[in-house]
Amino acid sequence: MPKHGKKYQDAVKQIDRNTLYEPDEAFELVKKVAPAKFDETVEVAVRLGVDPRHADQQVRGAVVLPHGTGKTRTVLVFAKGDKAKEAEQAGADFVGAEDMVAKVQQEGWLGFDVAIATPDMMGNVGKLGRILGPRGLMPNPKTGTVTFDIANAVQEVKAGKIEYRVDKAGNIHAPIGKISFTTEKLVENLRTLIDALVRARPAAAKGQYLKTISVSSTMGPGVRVNTQKTTG
Repeated sequence: MPKHGKKYQDAVKQIDRNTLYEPDEAFELVKKVAPAKFDETVEVAVRLGVDPRHADQQVRGAVVLPHGTGKTRTVLVFAKGDKAKEAEQAGADFVGAEDMVAKVQQEGWLGFDVAIATPDMMGNVGKLGRILGPRGLMPNPKTGTVTFDIANAVQEVKAGKIEYRVDKAGNIHAPIGKISFTTEKLVENLRTLIDALVRARPAAAKGQYLKTISVSSTMGPGVRVNTQKTTG
């Protein structure tokens, strides 16, 4: 077990682990006890009532948070011709075709947060599966990062689009803002994510779907949230 510092221990004492807080109360507490001096990221952890070992209980997708994440994301687009120009005009940071595939494959270059590709480029981009896949950077139609609508895809990422994917234990982890955000903005971002997860509920998932939700800052302890107050 990792040993936590005094600031963390002090923060824990201010949280009742047996209480399910209203979303606004939870974020006020997270902001109050955040121990670091920098603008920490606010993260959410959701435990879902699914068994990820079964293909029909996978939960994966993407959603645009109304207030973004507070982080500027670097976008790479694999595209040619007019679609490459469209990507540049939409604000993509890096644009290319076979040349960018080679740069990643041969140089191990990973100077981007999100990769988007047009469908006709996936034959080449597929060669990067072993490099991009384990890092969660591989373009995927399910998350809207394999598309001919390049301008919209780039703009959504820049506006605060995040991807989510259930892990082996049935949990979803995602950033939903910064400590400097107002409580109202954090609540709206949380509800937008939870609504997306509810819509993505697999038909094969039985029983309670939203089991637990907790929010925390990068360096702070988790605060449990009342799941019934996070939708709508």
